[in-house]
Amino acid sequence: MKVHGVQARGKEEIMTRRRIVTLALVAALGLAVPTSPVSAETPGVTGTEIRIGHTNPYSGNASAYGTIGKVIAAYFTKVNGEGGINGRKINFITYDDGYSPPKTVEMVRRLVEQDQVAFLFNTLGTPTNSAIHKYVNAQKIPHLFVATGATKWGDPQHFPWTMGWQPNYQTEGHIYARYVLKNVPNARIGILYQNDDYGKDYVKGFKDGLGDAAKKLIVMEQTYETSDPTIDSQIVNLKNSGANVFFNVTIPKYAAQAIKKSAEIGWKPLHLLNNVSNSVGAVLKPAGFQNSKDIVSTFYLKDPTDPTWKDDQGYRDWLAFMKKYYPEGDLADLGNVFGYTAAQGLVHVLKQCGDNLSRENIMKQAASIKNLSLPMLLPGIKVNTSPTDFYPIEQEQLAKFDGERWVLFGEIYDAGKK
Repeated sequence: MKVHGVQARGKEEIMTRRRIVTLALVAALGLAVPTSPVSAETPGVTGTEIRIGHTNPYSGNASAYGTIGKVIAAYFTKVNGEGGINGRKINFITYDDGYSPPKTVEMVRRLVEQDQVAFLFNTLGTPTNSAIHKYVNAQKIPHLFVATGATKWGDPQHFPWTMGWQPNYQTEGHIYARYVLKNVPNARIGILYQNDDYGKDYVKGFKDGLGDAAKKLIVMEQTYETSDPTIDSQIVNLKNSGANVFFNVTIPKYAAQAIKKSAEIGWKPLHLLNNVSNSVGAVLKPAGFQNSKDIVSTFYLKDPTDPTWKDDQGYRDWLAFMKKYYPEGDLADLGNVFGYTAAQGLVHVLKQCGDNLSRENIMKQAASIKNLSLPMLLPGIKVNTSPTDFYPIEQEQLAKFDGERWVLFGEIYDAGKK
């Protein structure tokens, strides 16, 4: 399969018929003789360049997440335009894996073995990252800030080259369980989840949070496959089970379907929506705001549709960035906040590396983040890592959608202080 690449001074996107995307964002490649001694030792690093690999579903049923790869590319365009990192420009190479694990394996092997990237960054999806987990660790390739909250990404003892980013799914499941136990005295819970490690991780955390009550309170579990066209029948089954609480563990396409179908059949449970699908632009708007009213989710990022942040400097800077570097991006899509924030986290790590961009030092610095505040994280939420803690963000807050916007409530839950 042929992959097209492009060198760009700005921001370009090339999509082949097979929807493979390469965004190579670097001002001038090979115009200077590398001067850093590390360039001879680390693939993807020269005196002028840091080559970074990424995969994302720009096509297929998870394509709503494609904007994350695009906003990251746009952010690196901004960084390059401001002089790069310690004199080096970022060459960001991103391929479309269609949320297909076999395709992810193919694309990541290409990135590592042909493109010779220094490391992988923010590769998206639990099933897709699971497919490359052992490979990248065997190759000793930094696999940083993966775009999935599966608990397995925080296991430095067995997988020392892979690190998570967002709060893990089991922690989030615990938060919803605590909310149900406290607020729904006669709960009858129905669960819909993706039939893979992503869905099962959420459900495990939820059941662990319910404790011994789980067997009594959960009346039905339904699954779906990412190849399914709809989840309508599962929603009907859940309604017929008599459930008055709905734990919705789905990616954006199916989350929107679940919200719409529930409204169509008049099912109005307490709706708990996993935070990977709580984007106003990507999920709630297509599902219908009225249909989405009273849904509960968790947040660690500032929702760009929330007027609370209209005068916040972090939000204003993000808005200015979007208008200049990614004007076609949806300002209501939380994915564009996620990618922007993750990219800022990576830039912090690379700056911390100084001139030592060996793979070992990149991982060392990624595991040495102390109380990092990033502009679009909720106030009080900070990034922390250590050699034994590969969960950078461990704080979340509950929110309810009031029909127009998400309204935060309650205290910030800190999984790092259980």
